Amino acid sequence: MLEKIKVLREETGVSIMECKKALKEADGSMEKAKEILRKWGEKVAIKKSERTTEQGIITSYIHTNKKVGVLLDLRSETDFVAKLEEFQALAHDICMQIAAMNPIYISPQDVSQDILDKEREIYLDQMKKDKKPKEVMEKIIEGKVEKFFEEVCLNEQDFIKDQDKKIKDIVKEKIAKLGENIVVKRFVRFQI
Repeated sequence: MLEKIKVLREETGVSIMECKKALKEADGSMEKAKEILRKWGEKVAIKKSERTTEQGIITSYIHTNKKVGVLLDLRSETDFVAKLEEFQALAHDICMQIAAMNPIYISPQDVSQDILDKEREIYLDQMKKDKKPKEVMEKIIEGKVEKFFEEVCLNEQDFIKDQDKKIKDIVKEKIAKLGENIVVKRFVRFQI
């Protein structure tokens, strides 16, 4: 059991006590324990998401071709967390994501209603000749809107280093691990 706790701690970065509780709840299964820790982490992230983030860092990333650059404002609750190597590594990963995937917005809430209305109008025009029932068309349009968010919103994009996670998921994981709210405040991407 001690060896499993040690391995789980190394893989997740969660405290020894939390690893022990998760393994006990999972009847010793490492995979189940990881899933339990992930769920606990989400609950922690939700609770912490309401706390203010007035510290943080502004960091940059210049791609190796010197044709793409990113400035990122990543916030935390305290200067202590902002100085941690893990926080700075997260900032670097997010900068690389922005450079590679060119998001326009941080989250779906940042997309104006005018833009959404125009997108829905385009999707509706594309489907007019299909003669599908209105309810079916509405579901298809909502699916296309979700896909649109995945393309243009940083938090909804698949993480370039792990396609099974979205950017919002890796941020939640860091919130749970570091114990503070973390927020992407703003970014700018430059390209020649």
